[in-house]
Amino acid sequence: MIRNHNPLHKSYYEQFADGTVKCIDEEIPFEIPESWEWCRGYTCFLPMVNTKPVSEFFRYIDIESVDNKKHCITSPKVIQSNKAPSRASRKLSSGDTLFSLVRPYLENIAFIDDSHADCIASTGFYVCKPNQFLNPKYCFRLMTSLYVIIGLNQYMKGDNSPSINNDNILSFLYPIPPYAEQQRIVFTIEQYNNLINELEENKEDLKQFVTQTKSKILDLAIRGKLVPQNPNDEPASVLLERIKKEHPESKKRTKKTSDNSHYENLPFEVPENWAWCRLADICSIITDGTHQTPTYSDEGYIFLSSKNVTSGKIDWENVMYIPEFLHNQLYARLAPQKGDILLAKNGTTGFSAVVDRDCVFDIYVSLALLRPFENKISPYYLRHIMSSLFVQEQFRTNLKGIGVPNLHLENIRNTYVPICSLKEQNKIVSTIDQLFEILDNIIAEL
Repeated sequence: MIRNHNPLHKSYYEQFADGTVKCIDEEIPFEIPESWEWCRGYTCFLPMVNTKPVSEFFRYIDIESVDNKKHCITSPKVIQSNKAPSRASRKLSSGDTLFSLVRPYLENIAFIDDSHADCIASTGFYVCKPNQFLNPKYCFRLMTSLYVIIGLNQYMKGDNSPSINNDNILSFLYPIPPYAEQQRIVFTIEQYNNLINELEENKEDLKQFVTQTKSKILDLAIRGKLVPQNPNDEPASVLLERIKKEHPESKKRTKKTSDNSHYENLPFEVPENWAWCRLADICSIITDGTHQTPTYSDEGYIFLSSKNVTSGKIDWENVMYIPEFLHNQLYARLAPQKGDILLAKNGTTGFSAVVDRDCVFDIYVSLALLRPFENKISPYYLRHIMSSLFVQEQFRTNLKGIGVPNLHLENIRNTYVPICSLKEQNKIVSTIDQLFEILDNIIAEL
């Protein structure tokens, strides 16, 4: 490549094998430093070496052997030589860069180190073998650049299996700095990559820390240690007795609530004003959605299943719909309302969410509906308690079924939970929400 150094007009010229020189300014995609050169692939890469396996077994790299995100070889295949694919012919050496020719695998690019130097690659790759003027790792970084990937992508041809060819790679223009600068570039890239990898690891550690912190907050909450205790608050035992007296129609078999002696093997102590109870003691309804396979429609009434509660809030966007006639049947049996708790009881069990809006909808059997007694039990407090490891472990140990686990209603009803006065419940909810918001903001900033 020859450059005219006229300061008033900097142009690029290419000299061909027959000695002719041509201005290629129209082909130059961007300016490069004075000490760099634009080079075609055939001046950067040594010829590929084709071979056939000679030993009884050989290691074969095809498109599926490359991780297209990390750009590395993950799983070479060990193949018997007499069963070698016809496309297995490209001999590899340490320092080569594999570049996929086939769509949609154009980013299946990998550097060949000593551990894979004895492999044979598919002809679905072009093997970039750098010459003495091209640093192998700079070559690899160059081939993984968006400039090269997008630039070569424009040559894709074919309908069934679009691909580029060897000539596309060999005739492409590559920006090549002096060898010493290539080394410095590689060193700097690797430094930044190490820093990025460290940040990614730290980010994952921080995410895990946030998850563990949330779990610890819920654990403190159910033990009565998250907010200060007020001895003047109504005892939970009185609250439970009042529920029993005011709602005899619920037919709750709540045992004596003045103490916790009727609950055996309780895992931890709760404050004096707290009490242990079962979910059935504090909910007027615990049931599930229809067991009937629904007839869906393009519009109509919202129909929720367990997939709509996996985030801790109800996903009102990605919903299914059922026609009016089916809704009328289901709604006559169970009419969900604002303040109810939906609990996933099939498949992704344990996730729950509070119905946070006045909305007419129906639910599938994969969801249980819990209706806490109004003005006595906060649905948000109960949902937080149900999200604690203590309650989740009860759910987990009671799962039934092989393949798709499910949580029976009877097990949900008999689940133990610690309860406190409504006033303290609301304080706990407020404190949890404030702390969770801080933690969620940390994750959002990542």
